[in-house]
Amino acid sequence: MSGEFAFHLDARDGAARSGRLVTGRGVIRTPAFMPVGTAATVKAMMPEDVAMTGADILLGNTYHLMLRPGAERIDRLGGLHRFMDWSGPILTDSGGFQVMSLSELRKMTEEGVTFQSHIDGSRHRLTPERSVEIQHLLGSDITMVLDECTRWPASAAEARTSMELSMRWAARCRTAFVARPGYGLFGIVQGSVYGELRRESAARLADIGFDGYAVGGLAVGEGQEMMLATLDETVPALPEGRPRYLMGVGKPSDLVEAVRRGIDMFDCVLPTRSGRTGQAFTRRGALNLKNARHADDPRPLDEVCACPACTRFSRAYLHHLIRGGEILGAMLLTRHNLTYYQDLMAGLRNAIASGTLDAVAADFASAQAEGDIPRLDATS
Repeated sequence: MSGEFAFHLDARDGAARSGRLVTGRGVIRTPAFMPVGTAATVKAMMPEDVAMTGADILLGNTYHLMLRPGAERIDRLGGLHRFMDWSGPILTDSGGFQVMSLSELRKMTEEGVTFQSHIDGSRHRLTPERSVEIQHLLGSDITMVLDECTRWPASAAEARTSMELSMRWAARCRTAFVARPGYGLFGIVQGSVYGELRRESAARLADIGFDGYAVGGLAVGEGQEMMLATLDETVPALPEGRPRYLMGVGKPSDLVEAVRRGIDMFDCVLPTRSGRTGQAFTRRGALNLKNARHADDPRPLDEVCACPACTRFSRAYLHHLIRGGEILGAMLLTRHNLTYYQDLMAGLRNAIASGTLDAVAADFASAQAEGDIPRLDATS
């Protein structure tokens, strides 16, 4: 591993930026989309196939890996990279969102959170210090602070209480983090949809000092319009020379609009989950391969996509696989969706570098609105 962890901005177009996040295990081209490998695997994908989609970095999860197979076990087996055979960078979410969304009987205190496993009902305790320790044991290249992901909806008073707890936990994570060459620690901005709270949270994190800054607590039910309005309040308050990560987002249109507002990094389960349920993302919007209109269609999903699903197989064949519950269908559509997301990111990087982002974003929106063009002899 090299000894550098640094962010280099290469180009700007309005608020949008393109650059390179240098870690000990490689360079992440930004804007970047991180495929989600929650439990040390990107579902339905081999690691080398994920790399072939263009991904520079994967996301793992503290909550899931601490429950199964256990952080200490992964450490004994050589760390998460060796365990899952991924040589590039890995970012691990701290577990705050999963504690909120998955665990039962959780009890939040100043010290941390005690919760019941969604797997077997066992009791666990997660503190800021323990979250950082787990991520260290995993060998995470980018560690996330433990935060409380504020539930939606929340009153301003509830959002403030939650945000302030997260800021105190962030300071404890900063103290607990063991600085090593090539590794970084990101803070997480909270504050629900309240601009004043978001700006205060960003300022407090900047005072603590982190290698990158994430925007958490969005894509939890507030809708795209409110999410983007919250980004308009938040992003200008984030340090200019550090990467900005919008957590858990999202749909292709979310990514385009967030990049236009200055976000550099994303993750979301949508492309992989959709691939397992028969949905494919294309330049003209999403397709449901379960629909009967694809049964006799010899065309590829997307004629400009270079993934195996598009270059080797027809919509009719993919429809057959999905309707039959064949595992290959989930594999091919997941590979396609991840390729589509990485192609989208590459297109946005190129547009920023050439100063054409507004035009590219307008073309994207127009094609998505146009939708898929049925075959002339289609009957459904």
